Amino acid sequence: MSFRIGNGFDVHAFGVGDHVVLGGVRIAHARGLVAHSDGDVVIHALCDAIFGALALGDIGKHFPPSDERWREADSRQFLRHAASLMAQQGYTLGNADVTVICESPRIGLHAQAMRENLAADLGCRLDQISIKATTTEKLGFTGRGEGIAAQACVLLEHR
Repeated sequence: MSFRIGNGFDVHAFGVGDHVVLGGVRIAHARGLVAHSDGDVVIHALCDAIFGALALGDIGKHFPPSDERWREADSRQFLRHAASLMAQQGYTLGNADVTVICESPRIGLHAQAMRENLAADLGCRLDQISIKATTTEKLGFTGRGEGIAAQACVLLEHR
C-alpha cells in the first residue's frame, strides 16, 4: 500500500455579515468573512491538503477567484470535487486533521456537525475526521479578531 501526505492552510478576513461558514456549518457571528466563495477556511484548507497530496496544485487552480461561477459558492462542492479526484487516482482518505485558528466564534459546539459534513462529502467514516480549535492568545491578526484561519493535514491511502 502506498501513502501520500498533504497539508493546507487558508485564511479570510472578517467583514460585513452576520455569520461564518466553517466545515459546511453556518454559525451565527457578529461579522462575516471576506471571500469570493462562502469563505469556509476549514474546507479550503482541507481541499488544499488533498490537492497537495495528489500533486494537483491548490484550490485556486481548481476554483479560481477570477471565475464568477464560484462567487458565493458553497465550498462543500469544492470538497466533493477533491474527493472525486482522490477516487480517480485510486486513493481513499486515511484521516484528516483540521485546526481552526480564531478567537471567535467558539468552535467546540459546532465541531461534530463539521465532522459529519466533511465525512459525508469525503465518503469516509466519522472517526477519520478530526476538528479542533485554538486561539493565538490575542496575538497576530487572529488574536486581534481581524480574521480566521485553518490548517489541515491529510493522509491518503492508495487502494
